Amino acid sequence: MKKVIVTAKTVEAAIEEALRQLNTSRDKIRVTVLEEPSRGFFGLFGVRPAKVEAEFVTTPVDDAVQFLENVLATMGVSATLEVRTDSRPVVIDIRGDDLGMVIGRHGQTLDALQYLVNIVANRHHSGYTRIQLDAQGYRKRREESLQHLADRIAKQVLRTGKAVALEPMTPMERKVIHTHIQKYDRLTTYSEGEEPRRRVVVALATKA
Repeated sequence: MKKVIVTAKTVEAAIEEALRQLNTSRDKIRVTVLEEPSRGFFGLFGVRPAKVEAEFVTTPVDDAVQFLENVLATMGVSATLEVRTDSRPVVIDIRGDDLGMVIGRHGQTLDALQYLVNIVANRHHSGYTRIQLDAQGYRKRREESLQHLADRIAKQVLRTGKAVALEPMTPMERKVIHTHIQKYDRLTTYSEGEEPRRRVVVALATKA
């Protein structure tokens, strides 16, 4: 329940009843007074009660979590969400036993969900809150795997002198490769191709 309309003898009484129905505190709702109470004949109170509308004030993260919970339920995935708002970007880690469907091949489904979550989180709010999705620590494991791959390719290029084009990757994964290869003074990297088939090429750096 996101919004309720409540009537009572006074505005404050209506607000209190709205808080009870929404099971929340005053700072978490936005109140709109729809009708002020009116007095009847001889000053009697209560001919027309007060009517207020109380609505949850959500944050971008609230909207993101609600959207993601709905998507996971539709996918038939049983999972819990761990939200870390003390980091930048905000991280929502999906926790569960079998998250292969959520992650997808090389994290493609996870990236697609992340894209949608960021749209939903920011469509009704000012500023921009960036949210990163993870699934049981997948991002860290994938980053480490890509760094090991970069090391193997770097050794191969240094040994043979021939450039190597890696398989197509997402922009985030390509950034990991580019960054990791920077520690090799004799090597350089560049990207070629069009999305979603864009790939990183590792090659010997040209001498100045």
